[in-house]
Amino acid sequence: MNVKGKMSPSPIKPSDMLIGALLRVPAQAIHRRLIKELNAAGFDELRVPHMAVLQFPGPDGVRPGTLAERAGISKQAMNQLLHSLEGLGYVVRSDVPDEGRTRIIRFTKRGRAAYAKIHEILREIEHEWSAELGPKRFTELKELLLCVWDSPLTRKPAAFVADQE
Repeated sequence: MNVKGKMSPSPIKPSDMLIGALLRVPAQAIHRRLIKELNAAGFDELRVPHMAVLQFPGPDGVRPGTLAERAGISKQAMNQLLHSLEGLGYVVRSDVPDEGRTRIIRFTKRGRAAYAKIHEILREIEHEWSAELGPKRFTELKELLLCVWDSPLTRKPAAFVADQE
């Protein structure tokens, strides 16, 4: 059965689905939708990999290493994405006063506009999901995901963080 109680064409049983796929597939669909709508809104240079930088809570005022850790990618990969976004006019890297070579990321005017558009699109997606699941079930879904968000289940093990440095 699907979320509205109708028969689903998929023969997959809920017990066959692992949590990774149940979280990954919707997240990937959201990223593809964000990019499609951002491109249609005039931010046509953005691609799915850029979402590693633009994802909540955004890069503004953050160090590249912190962004890499959030995204679960290497510092080198993050710096390539930042270089791309900098070249496209979405972000700039700034020196941190009194901290040597430390750099932080700042949105440009275009970057702030793209980030605002992301929020607008996400609100539309939430509205659609609420209509599909029903407001009560959608609220329950968000509450359950927030419980996981705030739990030790989502904390990176110390070994992973050490490997990234």
